[in-house]
Amino acid sequence: MAIALVVWVVPGWGGASESTVAPSAIGLGTVLTAEEIERYAITVFPDGRGLPPGRGTVEQGARLYRVQCAACHGAQGIEGPASRLVGTDGFIGWSDPLRPLRVRKYPLQVFSVGAMWPHATTLFDYVRRGMPMHAPKSLTDEEVYAVTGYVLHLNGLVGSQAVIDRDTLPRVVMPGLARTVSAWPAER
Repeated sequence: MAIALVVWVVPGWGGASESTVAPSAIGLGTVLTAEEIERYAITVFPDGRGLPPGRGTVEQGARLYRVQCAACHGAQGIEGPASRLVGTDGFIGWSDPLRPLRVRKYPLQVFSVGAMWPHATTLFDYVRRGMPMHAPKSLTDEEVYAVTGYVLHLNGLVGSQAVIDRDTLPRVVMPGLARTVSAWPAER
């Protein structure tokens, strides 16, 4: 007489072989190609790592600013309604004795790029990722260099003939750097 052995395997009921088998694809997520990862790996670090090739001038930036930025930040970068781009430190400044009067008119003055941002490279990163607000990431790297240069010029941080690129941008010293504690580990 033969004895038949029948084993019923129920998924999820603890068979040893189930735990060692890699789960099959269930259709969630997508494996990205190297080119797709490259498209999203655009972080620019404070020391300039990650800055792309290209360059832009303050003059080119002025033209782009009028078309892409002025509607939100104002013709001079101080009017708003979006965040103020141009300004100096604090509520009262020796170089600007009428500042308290202007703060009343433009309340976002204290938080300007020129007063608060510690690294010019961060300005580039922000503009490239999020500006213009109506079409983020639509500017070319050259256009971002140009607009960054123009905003730095409006803040008196670079001259009107400045050319901004991956070599010159990290060398711009921002007024906010002195008030900043870096969270980045020092280079070894």
